[in-house]
Amino acid sequence: MATVNDPKSMNEANDRDPYNNNSYGTLVDSGYIDVELPILDVADFNNRIIHSYEDGSAEKQLPAELSLARSLVPAGTAALRDFSYVAPDIPEYIPENCTGCMDCVTECPDTAILGKVIAEPDLETKLSDISDADDRTMFAEQWSSPRKYYDGPKKKGKEGGRFAIIIDPSKCKGCAECVTVCDDLALKMIPKTEPVMDRIRKNHRFFKQVGPSDESYINENLLIDMMLKEQTHLYVGGAGSCAGCGEGTALRMLCAATGAKFGDQWAIVAATGCNTVYTSTYPYNPYLVPWTNSLFENAPADALGVRMRWNQIGWSDKPIWCIGGDGAMFDIGFQSLSRLFASGMNVNVFVLDTQVYSNTGGQASTSTFTGQNAKMSFHGKRFGGKQERRKEIAQIAMMHPNTFVAQTTGAHTNHFYKSVLGALEYDGPSIINCYTTCQPEHGVGDHMASHQARLAVDSRAFPLLIFDPSKGSRLKERLSLQGNPAMKEDWWTNPKTSETVNFLNFARSEGRFAKHFDAEGNASKTLLRSQEDRLDNWHLLQELAGLR
Repeated sequence: MATVNDPKSMNEANDRDPYNNNSYGTLVDSGYIDVELPILDVADFNNRIIHSYEDGSAEKQLPAELSLARSLVPAGTAALRDFSYVAPDIPEYIPENCTGCMDCVTECPDTAILGKVIAEPDLETKLSDISDADDRTMFAEQWSSPRKYYDGPKKKGKEGGRFAIIIDPSKCKGCAECVTVCDDLALKMIPKTEPVMDRIRKNHRFFKQVGPSDESYINENLLIDMMLKEQTHLYVGGAGSCAGCGEGTALRMLCAATGAKFGDQWAIVAATGCNTVYTSTYPYNPYLVPWTNSLFENAPADALGVRMRWNQIGWSDKPIWCIGGDGAMFDIGFQSLSRLFASGMNVNVFVLDTQVYSNTGGQASTSTFTGQNAKMSFHGKRFGGKQERRKEIAQIAMMHPNTFVAQTTGAHTNHFYKSVLGALEYDGPSIINCYTTCQPEHGVGDHMASHQARLAVDSRAFPLLIFDPSKGSRLKERLSLQGNPAMKEDWWTNPKTSETVNFLNFARSEGRFAKHFDAEGNASKTLLRSQEDRLDNWHLLQELAGLR
């Protein structure tokens, strides 16, 4: 599956009328695929093909054609997809409680919650354009005055900035992740009713009409404010991922960080897996950059080929992200990945580490934790889940020559963005291994992706790290464990509860380890061995970083 796009026209995807014939213009190949491609009329694609899928007539009446035969899908068509029917509840914004922290906007896996800041006089002008008085009042109530954007600029003699968060009802799957990450109680889930949905749809439409954020209110040093810029919204939502999917959040953040630095002048080579299934459920594609789906085992080799061709035509400054799950990168595609590192070529690799082959129903991979219950490593009478130790892709990658390595999670926003930007700035191969919660396979709630990612770090199940070869010639100069709690200790003690947080705490919170605890809550020998493995791994990282 491949996508082609005209970047100039595609940047307007989030603000268009979904069925406007001129919304995208004509898309043509721009050199990404080195074969002659047909011109793809996107207006025709939207009106004929997408409408046919929406009304259920596609399989009965759509003819075979060249674009379908070549698996071409226009960029951003998933913006037309409607998920408003999948959940009974939807978030409601409480402006008076909002501090403008942007956590909810960042962590939403579906681009269903958007933030914007504009000067107060500009807002008043925009409000006056709404003719209906009730609608005008309703929309005005959505705008808060947080200190971050209002009081701070006022003290500097500038107009106060008004901030709003709006829910896109067509993209929200009701996972409540946004409510979970909001420490300010500025969001709550409410039942969907006709009046509620009518109000939310109107507010969303008005929100798009007020134009982009005023960038003079965006602090470039606050990485979490990245998604206030519309040019970072290169993942438009509408993907068929599970509600609350940890992978979706990671991909959105990856696109935002790369888009902030390179706009839409970059591409994706993806290994077959969950990520390619939910982002290419024909005819829907959430990306506004060109991407192609390769085989499960050879995405790094494919990415190397694209890199070489791009270098030949003078596009050496355009980044390529090679994306795959732990199955693709840790296992069947590992040799291809190692060859990419050895090549020294400037290709960035992003691993969606769910510790399981999510796409094939939860099979164990070499990324799976010891004791984890997974297909091919079931928890039975003789063996309690997987018995092998987990492979550590970060340490293996560090041993390759001049390779930038990071291990991060979408819940650790600053660390995530620094990892991505560091990889993009590094002139050579890079890999980012990102912890991504898979709710059905991990046995956690839809709203728990961020919480579980944080617990994985706090419990040493998945330590944060950045390994930058440009920082020095010695391992301890190159490796940083900043971002982990209690970096010099074995385990972290929560100051609020005085509880020592270890791997057993993490395992106790997830269904995949449930059978390892008896009626009294005591852990099995296998799980104790798994905890020892996690501590050994942490000790090794401490030693490499010069902390032990």
